[in-house]
Amino acid sequence: MFDFGIKDFIDIFLVAVILYYIYRLMKESRSLNVFIGIMVFILLWLFVSGILEMRLLGSIMDKLVSVGALTLIILFQDEIRKFLYNLGAHQRIKSLTRLFRSGSKKEAEADKATIMPIVMACMNMARKKVGALIVLERDSPLDDIIQTGDVIDANINQRLIENIFFKNSPLHDGAMVIRRKRICAAGCILPVSHTVDIPKELGLRHRAALGISQESDALAIVCSEETGRISVAMRGEFQLRLSAEQLESLLSKEILL
Repeated sequence: MFDFGIKDFIDIFLVAVILYYIYRLMKESRSLNVFIGIMVFILLWLFVSGILEMRLLGSIMDKLVSVGALTLIILFQDEIRKFLYNLGAHQRIKSLTRLFRSGSKKEAEADKATIMPIVMACMNMARKKVGALIVLERDSPLDDIIQTGDVIDANINQRLIENIFFKNSPLHDGAMVIRRKRICAAGCILPVSHTVDIPKELGLRHRAALGISQESDALAIVCSEETGRISVAMRGEFQLRLSAEQLESLLSKEILL
């Protein structure tokens, strides 16, 4: 008689969770058909080896599985890296680390004084329908992104932000990266998200913002050149049509500059 205990339930539950996260990663990277094919092959392998007990065919499939595991790691190294990064950058884990970071009243006021020029610049650019893409680095370093642009290393200033994204500026097409209360670089190239369910009215800037938020814990602010609306990409999701108060509240809550 088959003995089913709590350990077996936990085992099945953990396997289901792992398969669900793998399914999400494959769907986002447009590799869902590959994932389905792998699952069909694994089920066929278990059926041939465990139930039918076909030794020759089973041994051949065993070899394919052992070699295929290494092949999958090579093919899907970006997806695997993203999965491990998301696991380590989980919001609850980061919340625990923030408990040990004590901030004084002066530090809070300094952070607010740093955030307000960003908010005011975004509101002015949105009102004038000037396209802009601002990335705020958090725990995950963006050195590879910074290297694609021009290093500025300047204090955060509302006029400087607006001048960089002025339509005739040579740096207005790229992204600005802010690191540790300073404008680090501008004209940077971001990875573009391949998520298929992005609303059609959102353009390439929004896809780039979503892409960097999927590959890191950075927060990306987008000012739409077409609609004049402000959006924020964070943890692979959008918050659209933000007002100045909403943007300030979000930055104050999420960013420890």
